[in-house]
Amino acid sequence: MSYEVIARKYRPKRFEDVVGQEHVTRTLANAIKLNRIAHAYLFVGPRGTGKTTIARIFAKCLNCVNGPRTDFSDDDPQCKEISEGRSLDVLEIDGASNRGIEEIRALRETISYLPTTSRFKIYIIDEVHMLTKEAFNALLKTLEEPPPHVKFMFATTEPEKVPATIMSRCQRFDLRRIPVRLITKHLAEIARKENIQIDDLALYAIARGADGCMRDAESALDQLISFCGNAIREADVLSMFGLTSRQNLSLLAKAILAGDAPTAVVKLQELDRNGKDLGRLLSDLISYFRNLLLIKICKGDAELLEISETEIEELVDLSKKASIDQLRAILEVLTQCEVNFREAFSKKIVLELAIVEAARAKDAVSIESILSTLAQLDSQQSPLQQLPAANINEYRSAAEPQEVRAAVLTGDNNLPTTQSEPEIKPPAPQQPESAETVIADFKVNKAWNALLSAVSDENPLARVVLDNAKTVNLENGQLTITFDDREEITVNVIDSPRIKELIVTIFKKHGITISDVVFKTRVNQNTAAIGEGSDNSDTNKSQAAVNESEPKKGDQSECKPDKISIEDFKNDPLIRDALEIFKAQIVGTLPYNDERKNNQN
Repeated sequence: MSYEVIARKYRPKRFEDVVGQEHVTRTLANAIKLNRIAHAYLFVGPRGTGKTTIARIFAKCLNCVNGPRTDFSDDDPQCKEISEGRSLDVLEIDGASNRGIEEIRALRETISYLPTTSRFKIYIIDEVHMLTKEAFNALLKTLEEPPPHVKFMFATTEPEKVPATIMSRCQRFDLRRIPVRLITKHLAEIARKENIQIDDLALYAIARGADGCMRDAESALDQLISFCGNAIREADVLSMFGLTSRQNLSLLAKAILAGDAPTAVVKLQELDRNGKDLGRLLSDLISYFRNLLLIKICKGDAELLEISETEIEELVDLSKKASIDQLRAILEVLTQCEVNFREAFSKKIVLELAIVEAARAKDAVSIESILSTLAQLDSQQSPLQQLPAANINEYRSAAEPQEVRAAVLTGDNNLPTTQSEPEIKPPAPQQPESAETVIADFKVNKAWNALLSAVSDENPLARVVLDNAKTVNLENGQLTITFDDREEITVNVIDSPRIKELIVTIFKKHGITISDVVFKTRVNQNTAAIGEGSDNSDTNKSQAAVNESEPKKGDQSECKPDKISIEDFKNDPLIRDALEIFKAQIVGTLPYNDERKNNQN
């Protein structure tokens, strides 16, 4: 009798023999008990996780004697034929070899025939994603409404290549990668039956290298038995498959965590000289730091880890020496290295650079911590520094009394009264003009900034005009806001009852009572005031003087506005701001004359 490999010899024969896929086997067993058997099933999962095996066991349950049932006998003739692959009613088809439309047409012709000796005619198509688009289309109608005696079972490792029209006609079952502890337990049972002496570390090394694939683990054990005989040690597993021992992996990881790049690079060179697989080493490093991060986050809870108790204790102790930010940075570097590793010509250099960069993560500072520090520094600034419209250091030194300046700079709200305080002068002409407003009173300054915020929502253009105010002065209940002489026209934007009422309301909330609001320019002293019962004699006299100086209608000596070129008009800062706010553009200009002015008024 020829030799039978372990993967075939110990292939599961019942649902309870399948390892790590209880969610699938339980559902299928319940479907049989409840007589809710569908006509098509799709098994999805990585290689070696039991897709085809489960399909065969399900076929046995359906075609066994006195079935369908899950507790069929081992001596059942129908089940033996299925296990040996000689059943005429259970056809296993390779999707890669029978992928064309002609093969599917031949399959459709045989579907109409009744099974020879069984209850159902079952078609198991492995790697079904290999079928062509035409073959899938030819299968659609038959798959949706097959004869009562026909059942379809599909298996694939790439479900994204299966058309949605096919998947919607099947019950889908997703198989998982098998955990390391279950693979280790299963291999130990096989070794016991084969009279093989193998230590736990060797079993764990095989299971770790299998990456969740039971067939790979069984094939590796079969190969090790041929290489080592009846006694297998961890060193034999590591040398044969190029794996790194947990001790060497731990030393390399500790050097990276300590920020010791030279030691980490030397350790990598040593492992490379000993023939270790660098790709597998990178994968093991990622898994190591991933486990370390999970232990750090979960406070020592090891439910999510697939490692031994000894390793858990080691990782718990090591996690106390690392921060979450450092572990996250290391994992980001290593995972990016894994992406570059596949296409790199010199894989060793790529891994060396990644290890050096990962070691530097010990001294790295996260962006979140930088932003948090900046926020704390900003919150520690004085109230005066937090007022965006004030430039006290630049404008107050020459115009403000020294005791007021000292109180403002120290944040003292108990300022001396400034009832007769003169207007603060703007900066010298030779200095570049600033859009910031000079405000003498600290309390008025706070109210002014609150006003700017409120006007932004009420009237964006008015906010632009107020931003260009040069001085703001409060004296005898009158708030005077002064602008540049070139901004005389734009002052009309805010010279409205609604804006003035808003100014009075905002200042009142800050404990400042205003009876008049005056807008003026440095050349034109015309003012606009509000206030119930307001009777300012000085203002009336000033207004009368201005009226007397106005030229009479028809006077040949009437003053006309200075002519402004269209380019100067377009380049005016306020005009540019207005165009930007309203998303507008200047398409032309109209001549200025008395008739058009009178019509507009």
